[in-house]
Amino acid sequence: MSTMNTENKTSSFDGLKWGVTTLLLVAIIVGNYMVGDSLNILVRVGILLLLAALAVFSAVMTEKGQIFIAFAKDARLEVRKVVWPTRQETVQTTLIILAVSAIVGLILWGLDGVLVRLVAFITTAI
Repeated sequence: MSTMNTENKTSSFDGLKWGVTTLLLVAIIVGNYMVGDSLNILVRVGILLLLAALAVFSAVMTEKGQIFIAFAKDARLEVRKVVWPTRQETVQTTLIILAVSAIVGLILWGLDGVLVRLVAFITTAI
């Protein structure tokens, strides 16, 4: 029963943190709209960045935020494991794709020309 109480407290605190995050994001939008051009752009950007950082911090402190951080770390680890192609392989593959695209384009252009002439022949013959 004590674990259920802990889960309820955690979820209620998470709800509070998500509420704070939402309020901060709404404050960014409404505040930027309300202030308009009355403040210097650097001050507006500074306030925006501060509120955005607080919103991100509040979101990261939730259970789902922690799960997202773990996911992001795992994704970064997987990206490091990828064997990326060399510059030469990249250039060669790009040239092959360009050549194949040009050939397919020419084939489609020729097919279109044949079909236009065929339709014109059929429609004028009737």
